[in-house]
Amino acid sequence: MASNTGKAGKTGKTNKANDPQGSPASSGAERAGAGQGDALQGEGNYEAARRYDEAQKRFVDSGRVDEAAEQAAPKSRAEADALRRAEETGKSHAKDEDPDVERP
Repeated sequence: MASNTGKAGKTGKTNKANDPQGSPASSGAERAGAGQGDALQGEGNYEAARRYDEAQKRFVDSGRVDEAAEQAAPKSRAEADALRRAEETGKSHAKDEDPDVERP
């Protein structure tokens, strides 16, 4: 069985799901420490959570949130409809809505 390592395969495309460098939320500096002190700590990895939180704060502080939101927005009505249908499908698998959550 062939392994998926993020290298280009027969299609010439890389598999970003298995390619740690393909992740937009990670940088080389953040990945450099991976594996060092990343042992499960109780119910989670507090070091990884801290790195993630710090990366998110840096992103927000960079002022690029609006730009990223615009780039992530649907490019056509068809794409918007497909995203809406996918969200509805995902929600249909949910057990119940949290009664403490207030929706506008």
